Amino acid sequence: MQRKRVLITGGAGFLGSHLCQRLLNEDCDILCVDNFFTGCKENIQSLMSHPHFELMRHDVTFPLYVEVDEIYNLACPASPIHYQHDPVQTTKTSVHGAINMLGLAKRVNAKILQASTSEVYGDPKVHPQTEDYWGHVNPNGIRSCYDEGKRCAETLFFDYHRQHQLRIKVARIFNTYGPNMHPNDGRVVSNFIVQALQNHDITIYGEGLQTRSFCYVDDLIEGFIRFMAREVIGPINLGNPTEFTIKELAQKIIDLTNSRSTLIYKPLPSDDPTQRCPDITLANNQLGWKPTITLEMGLKKTIPYFENMLRLK
Repeated sequence: MQRKRVLITGGAGFLGSHLCQRLLNEDCDILCVDNFFTGCKENIQSLMSHPHFELMRHDVTFPLYVEVDEIYNLACPASPIHYQHDPVQTTKTSVHGAINMLGLAKRVNAKILQASTSEVYGDPKVHPQTEDYWGHVNPNGIRSCYDEGKRCAETLFFDYHRQHQLRIKVARIFNTYGPNMHPNDGRVVSNFIVQALQNHDITIYGEGLQTRSFCYVDDLIEGFIRFMAREVIGPINLGNPTEFTIKELAQKIIDLTNSRSTLIYKPLPSDDPTQRCPDITLANNQLGWKPTITLEMGLKKTIPYFENMLRLK
């Protein structure tokens, strides 16, 4: 049997490592590419001895010449603390990375999926966000390197599709969480869990009334797999449409960890969206996909991962 050859950029990152494992379970040959800026070998350590898994240290801002059937382009720092560390490199990763991976897909006639983001909607004026909403994005703020980089990557994907008939997929990912998250990535779920497990004060920005929707990683990966298998190009929102305030999330984590943490409040960062929630009608209709794991179920699967990390420190 000819195994499907799959390239996953950012394969040692949070989402990439879960995708590597899932596709290995489906008898694919996996080429995991990562420059380890935010990815880490611990995420893929258990895969290294697998006969159909290969790791390559490579930065997608440089061309890559390999033979593959499918490409999942996940390479890019995704948390503000990381993408604001080197904003120029963040933009390069989104834009040059997209150009290089699209060029590869064109050369080998591979299907290619772009991991876009709900950040393309900015601080939205439409709620929940539908794929035909163009967004409300600051083009020169501190988050712009990520927001506008991802928007430009989407432009490139659709232009390659129109100009070269490339088989593209554009997935707009909403807040995702689960094991393999970086404990210091500044994202709200990992921040709150680590603070709660250490009985530290939990930091809330603003009044904590801004809303987010949280999708467990296994649900998201299922969405990726279905998307790649269908003759659909997107963009398609992938996320959990159940909305929570940041304050509600903090309280739920305190309860689940039996923490003695208290909430403290700090000023809201610049351009922080007040609402973020996907309309997943398209994903449901075109992919037959919707999340199945509730926030409480997902947190119960995630908290032990962070407990173990803190024990090993």
